[in-house]
Amino acid sequence: MSYLRFDKTLMTNLGDSLQKEVLRSNRSGAYACTTLVDCNTRKYHGLLVVPVPELDNENHVLLSSLDATVIQHGAEFNLGLHKYQGDNFSPRGHKYIREFDSLQVPTTTYRVGGVILKREMMFQHFENRIIIRYTLVEAHSATTLRLQPFLAFRSVREFTHENSGARRDYAMVENGIKTSMYPGYPELYMQLDKTNEFVFKPDWYRGIEYPKEQERGYASNEDLYVPGYFEVKMKMGESVVFSAGLSEIDTSTLAELAEFELKVRTPRDNFYNTLVNSAHQFIVHRDHEDYVLAGYPWFKCRARDMFISLPGLTLVNNEVSKYEDVMETAEKAIREFMAGEPLSVSVTEIEHPDILLWAIWCIQQYGRFVSMEKCIEKYGKLVMDIMEWLRAGKHPNLQIHDNGLVWCEGREKAVSWMNSTANGRPIVPRTGYIVEFNALWYNALKFVSSVCLANNNAQMVKEMEESASVTALNFSNMFFNEFGYLCDYCVDGYREYNVRPNMIFAVALDYSPLDKKQQRSVLDYCTRELSTPKGLRSLSPKSNGYNPMYVGPQIQRDYAYHQGTAWPWLHGFYMEACLKVYKMSRLSYVDRLLVGYEEEFFYHCIGTLPELFDGNPPFHGRGAISFAMNVAEIMRVVKLVDQYNEY
Repeated sequence: MSYLRFDKTLMTNLGDSLQKEVLRSNRSGAYACTTLVDCNTRKYHGLLVVPVPELDNENHVLLSSLDATVIQHGAEFNLGLHKYQGDNFSPRGHKYIREFDSLQVPTTTYRVGGVILKREMMFQHFENRIIIRYTLVEAHSATTLRLQPFLAFRSVREFTHENSGARRDYAMVENGIKTSMYPGYPELYMQLDKTNEFVFKPDWYRGIEYPKEQERGYASNEDLYVPGYFEVKMKMGESVVFSAGLSEIDTSTLAELAEFELKVRTPRDNFYNTLVNSAHQFIVHRDHEDYVLAGYPWFKCRARDMFISLPGLTLVNNEVSKYEDVMETAEKAIREFMAGEPLSVSVTEIEHPDILLWAIWCIQQYGRFVSMEKCIEKYGKLVMDIMEWLRAGKHPNLQIHDNGLVWCEGREKAVSWMNSTANGRPIVPRTGYIVEFNALWYNALKFVSSVCLANNNAQMVKEMEESASVTALNFSNMFFNEFGYLCDYCVDGYREYNVRPNMIFAVALDYSPLDKKQQRSVLDYCTRELSTPKGLRSLSPKSNGYNPMYVGPQIQRDYAYHQGTAWPWLHGFYMEACLKVYKMSRLSYVDRLLVGYEEEFFYHCIGTLPELFDGNPPFHGRGAISFAMNVAEIMRVVKLVDQYNEY
């Protein structure tokens, strides 16, 4: 039995099945995303969603959906499903679904009378091509399969509506057609691996509605263009492969290509393998560079997310070369930023004051999982260059003060991961001495000291250790308060006493500026006030402004984003701190927390973790359907637990 399997009972209950989403990607930026029953509920959903750099830096929905119809004895059974205005669903093909599983690829089995049809969906690696294989498992008479493509040709940020400017022309290609609705868009090639008939029957399907956009307070309906349909005759046991891509393909290779793509997938047959499968979707190769996408469906490559995610996405699974490929791109961004040059790579937010400190932490994990010797060989110079640049005061918004602490300005612009804004200003204006920035700074000083020690650079070791001692002393004086936890930030004599999770880094990082007693006190505060089954809350329920439910229109969600919502990636550092401080005595507790994340694989977007959760029960998943930092940190904790179990 498949690990991620859903039976007919759930699939035919739209109240449940429409809440569960499926995501596949091709590792070059394109993706396919819809619900378990193939009913699109977001404007970001589609079977072929690709970047079109000639137009902008957004993804674009080309092929929105593909309705399959089984025809026997002149009777037609449409397996598609669309939501229209007025809560109307048509043609209600979900009632024919017998089961869905995702062991290798998303696979749906339909039963129509005596016909059993299996559909498998996969992306071609590093190509903008979706491949769908239909297999007629059982049939007792002549069967025809009709495939009807719904086209959008629009940005994921917009909608399309019936208009006279949309092109209807098409050209025949091998076993299919090519078409493009608007100037500037590439041709979409739709082909089958068997001889078929394309019937040109252009029409607009009007008033298709996306309920997830309604929930978010956005416009929610559009019209989709259908150019016609393909018909192909099938025999029992026969498979037909449909391809939609940006280039023509030799259709005689489609069957072999589908089989190859099926076999190279990591089987999602247990908790860890499912995490690995999800992790692979975030690492993309584009324009000869390798990146980490922060999440799906709307995030791009953000520097902080990249450095926090990279060790968990790669090193814990011994995928060292993938780490090195991404770091090659990241190093270009770092060096261009330090040189004051425009970035030649597509990495955003590199200018934020904590980014280079996270880069050092990321490199530190390479030394931890691979070897310090190789780490110094590959990244020692980069680490030293970053440290020298920071100590020289060259960062535009990170100053090292005489007390050994780092200071930045964050009143007018959000500078930390808590980056929600309203009316152009930070909702959480963290500024001055920020707790995790200074924890990262202390950790960086100690790590650079170890690099210098390995290089027999006694003078630099002395300088780093002296600086670290001053930082540790003043860190404790600045942040550790009379109640036994850490203030979130301090500026101009003001200390922010709201209990937030950012203090966990001062415990979890390899080098802590706190003594053992202080570490336990901070960790216990996080346990009592912040830890939930789905992550650390971004604010304690006892603090002013606690707002744990991430629902409603955009402005309402912005004010809740970091005011009590729970974040799994923070839980990763929390669980690491638990093992670091309490060691084996907390192992079973950490195991129980991990079980809670395994349960999430069957909700929201199956087989992955969403961006955040409500901070109060029942802890619903919210935001982006798949988030790199969350997957990465849970993977890293699984590896840490395995290491403890080995002892």
